[in-house]
Amino acid sequence: MLGSPVRHSLSPVLHRAAYAALGLEGWSYEVVETGEADLAGFVAGLDASWAGLSLTMPLKRVALDVADTVSPLAEAVGAANTLVLGPDGRHADNTDVVGIVGALRAAGVEKVEQAVVLGAGGTAQAALAALRELGAAEPTVLVREPRRAGELLDAAERLDVRPDVRGVLTDAELAARLLDGADVVLSTLPAGAADELAGARWRDRTVVLDVVYAPWPTALAAGAAVAGCRVASGLDMLLHQAVAQVELMTGHEGPVGAMRAALDAAVRDWT
Repeated sequence: MLGSPVRHSLSPVLHRAAYAALGLEGWSYEVVETGEADLAGFVAGLDASWAGLSLTMPLKRVALDVADTVSPLAEAVGAANTLVLGPDGRHADNTDVVGIVGALRAAGVEKVEQAVVLGAGGTAQAALAALRELGAAEPTVLVREPRRAGELLDAAERLDVRPDVRGVLTDAELAARLLDGADVVLSTLPAGAADELAGARWRDRTVVLDVVYAPWPTALAAGAAVAGCRVASGLDMLLHQAVAQVELMTGHEGPVGAMRAALDAAVRDWT
């Protein structure tokens, strides 16, 4: 797992549980603090013993630059969270989309009509693809500075999604009003950045997915839960995207049960 910061990541728990369940002796999964400027050099120094890399912020966009091939989904999203390393080179892919769809479906979502996305980074781009798969082609996207949402808008064009980008996150009261009536609210903001929206006037039919999972529950998730909303955690997304990563890197079907059990145990230890 590469990124910064990554020391809190539960990805090692999931991948190591998968390797054990699959009987992949000698496989290991480590965490390495890596910035954008460091990624190319790190990848260039890897040998044939490496099967792949999981990537988190701030590497999801620059991952495309170090890949030899890119999946159509990762290319359309404009971000990759996975590099598969093999004899044919480095292949970039995106399992965040699978993770988001899986987490929302686990919360009972089958179709989305009105969605709100918080943030405009690489995970928000994956959120656009996931929401399109669930039927929402015109989500509202709340950001701090619309002029910095250029890469998200480029991704939206490639995905044939038409987001309504609004620079309102600096005004918590206005932003909270825009959450009213949404089927799905999907926060891709860093830990703490959505706390001021916790007191929004939530509808109990709204499903809220906050990709942050440490600490959990976030203020946003807790506020929505008190109002009767169904809440999906970043842990749900993490599980589903990790299963897809394991399949890409190992060539074996991801052992969902073993991975979920390991994740649940790790969370209990946290609390």
